[in-house]
Amino acid sequence: MIEDSLQSSTEAEIVAELRRRPAFVMVSHVKPDGDTLGAGLALGIALKRIGKRVAYFQQDAVPRNLRFLPETEFVSRRIPADFPPDTLYVFGDMSDPARAGEFLPKIDRANMLDIDHHLGNKHFGALNFVIPSECSTGTAVMRILREMGTPIDADIATCILTTIMTDTGGFMHSNTSSESLELAAELMRAGADKELITEEIFGNKRIAATRLLGRIIDEMRFAHDGRYCYSFVDDAMLAQTGADGEDVEDMVNVLRAQEGVEVAALFKAFEGEIRVSLRSSGKINVQAAAARLGGGGHFRASGLTLHGSRDQAYAAVEAALSAEGL
Repeated sequence: MIEDSLQSSTEAEIVAELRRRPAFVMVSHVKPDGDTLGAGLALGIALKRIGKRVAYFQQDAVPRNLRFLPETEFVSRRIPADFPPDTLYVFGDMSDPARAGEFLPKIDRANMLDIDHHLGNKHFGALNFVIPSECSTGTAVMRILREMGTPIDADIATCILTTIMTDTGGFMHSNTSSESLELAAELMRAGADKELITEEIFGNKRIAATRLLGRIIDEMRFAHDGRYCYSFVDDAMLAQTGADGEDVEDMVNVLRAQEGVEVAALFKAFEGEIRVSLRSSGKINVQAAAARLGGGGHFRASGLTLHGSRDQAYAAVEAALSAEGL
């Protein structure tokens, strides 16, 4: 039975529920990345192999750089009409179910499983497997797969390694632990193609994306004695360069990589709202800063959404960062 608790459930409790339920919907967050999608695909593949029915819900289309993952052809906004009432919805890599977007039907909490590694997760499911010490949601899923006794083949290994490489920035971020490197080696031995993942996630940049990055760099501003770097991108810049929203992902890391910068922010003014990506060198907790403005994420990588003018957004974010010690 599901146990209603604010504490994370154990692997054994999760697996017992997975074995009990007949059908599952793996739910990815909007603007999906390799962690939310890879984690859901890995668990979905494992459940299919023990005879379960599985669907993959995602409001947005699969990004170009993730279409190499197995089973992405089955990802859609549609939930099969004949799925039973006790279908379990598995939310991966989101601290709040609202991150799934507006197209997901209302789900009873009794039918929610929350798997995540974010600080500040709301434990919104009846079952919650939230492990902030994990480098990715995919590595939390790996704990569940081990408890299930799932054989790790090339497809599952590729999905899990993609989550690790996405959230560690190709093993460059501080969440790259010895355990994550050991797991990566294990997954490669199981058939995960690290070179393919590297090329698809970090290579294959479109010319339009490079042009857009040049525009973002042209707009860079520095404050707080050069410790804070910020820039913006808007719909007009996308139109001028031929880029799109997918091309913007991870460009904030270029701002953070500038000499002397401790915190970077990229303000993305799209479709009447301003989405802000924050990155930290580790001295400033950008998760806490984002939470002050209704956002969330990790200590070094977080995001939030604001409404109003760009200047108002600049002021609000700088005030939140200053309150955290910038």
